[in-house]
Amino acid sequence: MFKKILIANRGEIACRVIKTARRMGIATVAVYSDADKDAMHVAMADEAVHIGPPAAAESYLVIEKIIEACKATGAEAVHPGYGFLSEREAFAHALKAAGITFIGPNPHAIAAMGDKIESKKAAAAAGVSTVPGYLGTIETPEEAMKIAEDIGYPVMLKASAGGGGKGMRIAWNADEVREGFERSRSEAKSSFGDDRMFVEKFIVNPRHIEIQVLGDKHGNVIHLGERECSVQRRNQKVVEEAPSPLLDEATRAKMGAQAVALAKAVNYDSAGTVEFVAGQDRSFFFLEMNTRLQVEHPVTEMVTGLDLVEEMIRVAYGEALRYRQEDIRLHGWAVESRIYAEDPTRNFLPSIGRLTRYRPPAEGVQGGVTVRNDTGVEEGGQISMFYDPMIAKLVTHAPTRLEAIEAQARALDGFAIDGIRHNIPFLATLMAHPRWKSGALSTGFIAEEFPEGFQIPLPQGEAARRLAAIAAVVDHALNARKRQISGQMSTMRPVTFETDRVVLVGQGPAAVRLDLVVEPQAEGLRIRFADGTVMALDSGWRPGDLVWNGTINGEALAVQVAPIPNGVRLAQGGCAAAFRVYTRREAALAALMPEKKGADTSKVLLCPMPGLVKSIAVAEGQEVKAGETLAIVEAMKMENVLRAEKDVTIGKLKAKAGDSLAVDAVIMEFA
Repeated sequence: MFKKILIANRGEIACRVIKTARRMGIATVAVYSDADKDAMHVAMADEAVHIGPPAAAESYLVIEKIIEACKATGAEAVHPGYGFLSEREAFAHALKAAGITFIGPNPHAIAAMGDKIESKKAAAAAGVSTVPGYLGTIETPEEAMKIAEDIGYPVMLKASAGGGGKGMRIAWNADEVREGFERSRSEAKSSFGDDRMFVEKFIVNPRHIEIQVLGDKHGNVIHLGERECSVQRRNQKVVEEAPSPLLDEATRAKMGAQAVALAKAVNYDSAGTVEFVAGQDRSFFFLEMNTRLQVEHPVTEMVTGLDLVEEMIRVAYGEALRYRQEDIRLHGWAVESRIYAEDPTRNFLPSIGRLTRYRPPAEGVQGGVTVRNDTGVEEGGQISMFYDPMIAKLVTHAPTRLEAIEAQARALDGFAIDGIRHNIPFLATLMAHPRWKSGALSTGFIAEEFPEGFQIPLPQGEAARRLAAIAAVVDHALNARKRQISGQMSTMRPVTFETDRVVLVGQGPAAVRLDLVVEPQAEGLRIRFADGTVMALDSGWRPGDLVWNGTINGEALAVQVAPIPNGVRLAQGGCAAAFRVYTRREAALAALMPEKKGADTSKVLLCPMPGLVKSIAVAEGQEVKAGETLAIVEAMKMENVLRAEKDVTIGKLKAKAGDSLAVDAVIMEFA
């Protein structure tokens, strides 16, 4: 077996590969850019080599620097992870020429399948059903518009080398083709160094289902079942699961057989994924093949029991597959949520900054349920604007789909992150969504169920009452600690502390008032509401804990806790609110306080996230109609078009192309 391998990647996938290599007794080498010098994968590896500036095009995408790092450290093989150089044929050739093993497929397979245009041609030649489209390279927006008219709208504009939602746009008319073509091509150029584009028909109400394949260098290929990846936003997956709630055994076998046949046609000899777009009637069409390890590979590992990274390493070393197709059995159900540094309340715009708090839920197996958290960050780490905004992949596995979903919801509630915006409230809301639970999915799920965008809902009814009870016991614990502070002045007679409390849920005139009494018990506390409802709470929570783990009337609950003046902000199940806890007198006085109003921002365009200004599309004094482009801001490899919300006249421009802006920085003023 290899004695030392280099991981040509960063973040969670680099850490993921290091864990398996360490278990196999293989030494590891990490590479890092200036932005990643203090990153988790650098600390985890046995050795680390600096490879350049933060921009991927000057570091992680430079083949020569990776090979130099291998030679300097004596690494015998390279695992590319996903993204960056993982599907670059030239990288596999360069490693081979340098006498270094590529832990991935052979260059011929990468060329045939890794390129979206060539893979569709190969699939068509192999008799695999493909989505209607134009399989040649398109050079201009006008050419794309002509092809789109011939195919019929809607169409999907795709970068041939794209992936991870980069370089992809759905277009419903000619104007969207023109603008989407340029945006997609620009993203592809900056992310992959390849701006070739093609167009295909967009299947309405589709599902995204993929088959994991595994091949060796002895002609053996098997498949490991499917993953459902239909819950997406901006063409990027958000939640994945295995198996798919759509497929039956017959369809699974048919899709698996096609995936294996296609892999064998190109002598595929590593882990790879054949992606299909599926109709609700279980019809399916070949979409593309990813000649690398997928982001969502953990759900397949959980239901099959295989370690895909280990299998890739063994196959690259020349070993034959250890499994036959009949050995593969799917056990239980796995769900994966991608936790991103982004603000779901602002159209999922990226968020960067320092992780002042990062406390994931405990990993392991308990009661037949497994919790796994693949991450590449730690508390105090920096979320950079230069790379993908993924923080972690939270995976749960259980005997049934609903049990796996319930476990995922509990784990999300127990995940505490602060310092940056994140999508945990949205993911927690998804886990409780009736349509998600029913399995009636499509790639339009998020757009259809959240047409006005996502806003964190306030807890209602029984949920609000439970959280109010937790706020009261948290306040009680804080007061108990204050009474133990040494050096306090003595009193002439014992002080009687009030146990009556008023909890205000929410803010302003709309806040809901709940009156209650805190009653200490031999174990835990009892909360008695004014209407007679009683809740018994028991928890080991201590002041400073970011998560309240405990029971309410015997039901286990995890709630995220953040201190605010006169109370706490609590989040659970996708809902969140401020809970202010007062004595009755304090509540009466608080009601007299004037409400602070927010600043008027209707006369300015604010930068919605930290990023780089790619272009300013207007000039001072220009009259602009609603919907017209004002500026384009790039963050984490995605270009975001900022448009006028109404007819305006441009006043003073406060930023220019090339400026790096913080969130809410003023880009321009309106007259």
